[in-house]
Amino acid sequence: MEVYEELLRLRKEGRSSALATIVQCSGSSPQKEGSKMLVRDDGSTIGTLGGGCIEAEVIQEAKMAMADGMPRSIPFNLTEAHGGLVCGGKLLVFIEPVIPGPRLIILGAGHVGKALATAARFSGFHVTVADDREEHANKENIPDAHELVVNDFISVFSRIPVDHGTFIVIATRGHNHDLDAVSAALKTPSPYIGLLGSKRKKSVLFRALKEQGFQDNAIQRIIIPVGLPIGSATPPEIAVSIMAQIIQHRRLNASSYISGASCSGSFAENGEDKATAAAFGQTVNCTLP
Repeated sequence: MEVYEELLRLRKEGRSSALATIVQCSGSSPQKEGSKMLVRDDGSTIGTLGGGCIEAEVIQEAKMAMADGMPRSIPFNLTEAHGGLVCGGKLLVFIEPVIPGPRLIILGAGHVGKALATAARFSGFHVTVADDREEHANKENIPDAHELVVNDFISVFSRIPVDHGTFIVIATRGHNHDLDAVSAALKTPSPYIGLLGSKRKKSVLFRALKEQGFQDNAIQRIIIPVGLPIGSATPPEIAVSIMAQIIQHRRLNASSYISGASCSGSFAENGEDKATAAAFGQTVNCTLP
């Protein structure tokens, strides 16, 4: 029950996790079918699958599952004594990612912000729109936003939580508001900060940020002009280009976790039957490097 309670706690906090379960077991093995281990987004765990080599491999695969959102089955054919237990058994571990939906925060409730909220919600994102004008940041004007926040852009993130799975797009009504919004966004851990604007605005903005004390590596996090270059002109077209870039960024970065040395070995990728067969047929070294 502790595993499930922790899973629910993490989900309520908007954090990712992955539940690893031994679904098949044969011969001598450190744990039996049904044994579970929960891997948190920081790599820490609760529960056990037997320790050592098995768990080291599962943690790496769980991180990849959390990154790409895809479940996977990992076979183990244990052939050597490890951790005080006699290997020789065969396991199949199923890893199921439990991840919150992607979040998009739009700063600016103008025409582009409104169109972007619609495109983002259609794409499966949880959408928050913030503006300092109540007559714009309301449900009647932006019906597709899940949340609407009326606040100045300087302190807006004191009211909106941001994590590594939160995307930010800035589309305010003027340069001064853009500077306030970007300054605030750079203080968050967001992996994507997009700004609506031209190359000229980019040079002016970057100079102002340097004057505020931001370092080059921080400033380079800003994507301006935001969106893929598809020749978009109208607010709906601009919204499509931005969402295409966000989706591209999200999917390309899904493979950022790369597993090191493996104690499960490789297996066929063209079907569960072959994966299961590999789990009960291949030989794997069960000693950590």
